[in-house]
Amino acid sequence: MASTYSTDLSIELVETGEKAGLWGAITNTNLQLLQTAASGYVEVTLSTGTTTLSLADGSSSANGKNLYIKVTGTLSGNASLAMPASTTGGNANRVFFVEDGTTRGGAGDSYTVTLLTTGQSASTQVPLPEGATALVYSRGSVPATTLGMLQKGMTSVTAASKTTYTAVAGDQIVVDTVANPVTITLPASPAVGDEVTIMDGSASNGFATNNCIIDRNGSNIEGDAVNDALALNNTCVTLIYANAAKGWLYKSTNQ
Repeated sequence: MASTYSTDLSIELVETGEKAGLWGAITNTNLQLLQTAASGYVEVTLSTGTTTLSLADGSSSANGKNLYIKVTGTLSGNASLAMPASTTGGNANRVFFVEDGTTRGGAGDSYTVTLLTTGQSASTQVPLPEGATALVYSRGSVPATTLGMLQKGMTSVTAASKTTYTAVAGDQIVVDTVANPVTITLPASPAVGDEVTIMDGSASNGFATNNCIIDRNGSNIEGDAVNDALALNNTCVTLIYANAAKGWLYKSTNQ
């Protein structure tokens, strides 16, 4: 019988009596695959649209088999990184790190990066905040999820160049309102436990002069269906999503 391949890493499984004279090469490749999964590092360039990682059969150079993946590149639109849902052997289960090293442009909102398992709907894809490092679990037919945010990102919003910004879960946003007020729109369809941090980074004319408006984006803030405004200089607040009734609550505040 011909070789078969394992599910998660597509390691070649040789049948008894097959591959005479090739066992050494195949075994070495399989050991390299295990090393890649345990400690491998790769950089993947994003631009726009979806970039799908590789779990090719028997390949020790397939980028989706690495433990640590850093996404790089200057974005020209919203971008996604997809882990294949399956291999020749069946559903692929992968636990891996993703570090954001992209340069994000765009008029108004910055371009976004999301993580997914192939076939996952846009509404359930995992947002990767700018500059963040996430631990991700991709489970074949089950949508990819974030196991933890190892390093939170940091995003700067300057009123001189943009006056609105739509946050993603896990964002830490330094807002400069020296020129104009700025509106920060909270994530749409938030999940329980999602957090967004907003801080006044203005050298002058801070939040007391030009407010930072928090657009609730359809969810309540402290149980009320109204937007909020940060109006004190040097403010730093973290909002956490509790449930549909309460919506976003202030986890911490120095207002």
